[in-house]
Amino acid sequence: MKKIRKKKQLEMAIQSIPPHPNPKVELEQYSTPAIIAADLLWNAYSLGDIENSEIIDLGCGTGILSIGSLLLGAKKVTAVDIDEDSLAIARLNSENLNIEYVCCDISDFNCSDSCDVVIQNPPFGSQKKSERGADLKFIDKARECSPGVIYSFHMASTEKFITDYFKKSGFVVTHIFRYKFILPKIYDFHTKESKEVDVIVIRAENI
Repeated sequence: MKKIRKKKQLEMAIQSIPPHPNPKVELEQYSTPAIIAADLLWNAYSLGDIENSEIIDLGCGTGILSIGSLLLGAKKVTAVDIDEDSLAIARLNSENLNIEYVCCDISDFNCSDSCDVVIQNPPFGSQKKSERGADLKFIDKARECSPGVIYSFHMASTEKFITDYFKKSGFVVTHIFRYKFILPKIYDFHTKESKEVDVIVIRAENI
């Protein structure tokens, strides 16, 4: 595997990963836009959190963040998701990459081996059918898995609550990256062709 050395190349590689063919509303399965995934991973790479690191991707979906991490020189990625359909797509697009896929609820995931970094894009709990507070469950599991650094996506409207939650957990929030997600019309209840949502990614470090 040839390591990618430019952010635009990373974005193009991520863009080539197909979206989920049958996204499930209860799991809030939206693909992370390639331009956002590439920017976030490039920032993490620039901060020294990707290259030669062992990474856990919680709620990996179709593997966008897992595959992108390997392309930037991660040593190994463990990708966890409850949906086998998502993992099937990820496997097809990551042959010969050092990614271990685990199909389970993150609550049941056993962090038997420590890692350097956790990257996660959890459900935001914004849909009636989804699990409220799901992102907090992901934070708790990330803390259990990673002694070092966590990158975590959240709704921008929850910024103060989430940053306080990290701080109470003994982590220092070092960076907040801000993005606008364009969510396409993929579910029956959507009335608009697309919707713009303000999202943050928190980088928290256990110091």
